[in-house]
Amino acid sequence: SHFTSELSRRYEASGMQIIGRTNSPEFGIMGITEPKIWGPCRNPWDRDHTPGGSSGGAASVVAARIVPVAHGGDGGGSIRIPASCCGLVGLKPTRGRVTMKPTLGDAWQGFVQEHVLARTVRDTALLLDVEDSEPTIGEPYVAPPKPGPWVDEVGRDPGKLRIAICRDALFGNQQDADCVAAVDDAADLLRALGHDVSVDTPPFPQSDLVRAYFLVVAAGVACFVDEAAAEVGKKPRYGDFEPGTWLLALIGWKSSAAELEWARRRIQLAARGVADFFQKYDVFVTSTMARPPARVGELALSQSEELQVQVLRHVPFKRVLDFAMDQMGNGKLRYTPNTQLFNQTGQPGMSLPLMWNNDGLPIGTQFVSRFGDEATLLRLASQLEQARPWDQKLPLMVRS
Repeated sequence: SHFTSELSRRYEASGMQIIGRTNSPEFGIMGITEPKIWGPCRNPWDRDHTPGGSSGGAASVVAARIVPVAHGGDGGGSIRIPASCCGLVGLKPTRGRVTMKPTLGDAWQGFVQEHVLARTVRDTALLLDVEDSEPTIGEPYVAPPKPGPWVDEVGRDPGKLRIAICRDALFGNQQDADCVAAVDDAADLLRALGHDVSVDTPPFPQSDLVRAYFLVVAAGVACFVDEAAAEVGKKPRYGDFEPGTWLLALIGWKSSAAELEWARRRIQLAARGVADFFQKYDVFVTSTMARPPARVGELALSQSEELQVQVLRHVPFKRVLDFAMDQMGNGKLRYTPNTQLFNQTGQPGMSLPLMWNNDGLPIGTQFVSRFGDEATLLRLASQLEQARPWDQKLPLMVRS
């Protein structure tokens, strides 16, 4: 690169050694890591399965014990999803907690937050201290100040928390039995630890937020594509990008400023409703995903779908958006329906590896707290880690 980001500078200033780059989908837009240019990344727990995405390569190298932590970004679950697939701790910090200086103020209207994939709660807290080590001027969002070193929250008693659990998918209507079992198991463990656990879900307009999510992401992807093409002095062409990227870029190019404003308003109103929900509860719990890790290739666009994307260049905006909602929205969100809401609201969310299914695959559980309240998440996660240690669980490829 011709520049060093502020985040990388902070990593290096802390004494960390950056040793390489990991695999990710094009522009980080997929919940799987199967880019055509590099080929699929595989899950250390079972190499026939995906490590998730978009930070799938990061999760894979941490789960394989190659490195203790690896950088990731989360615009719709891209830290939490790989953490769930690979049996790791995956925290998406509060919006504005980690700077994107110098090249961006935000990405996808604040959906994207950067942090790491880690094996332990202490490591994720320690890296958050490194990332959140000094204020940065000119930021579009400002997260509430931290109460002290994040690592000091690890091991602190969280007290008796008011916790709401949801056994259903947030976007969509279907959860695999393993994922429901993971939520039920977490609820039992939380009750055993003395917390007040209820079944409840924040109110939000599901279909509006799915549409709004895709409009915002598509606008961002269209900008990414335009910038990438300008960098090499070419006009964007279908064959230069993956079909999924091109589909989102088409939506971004064809949508209007009014449609983007509609999306922004729907998201902001939903965020108010979710914030009200957290006046009643300290923590909200769901499964991180709606099913165990998919097999490699299972969620990729088929050849017929790729051909449909190619001809969509010549059809009206509504038909393009309807196709995307069907193929990438309703289709892919059946796999990962529980993470995007909190990219839209900006709240911190964390996936913890509390359960493995009978096939030996990790099943993550997601914990979400109030805006700016990573402290409660870290305290609770540490308590759960002590009650149900996971770091000594090793993939077969590491044990053999």
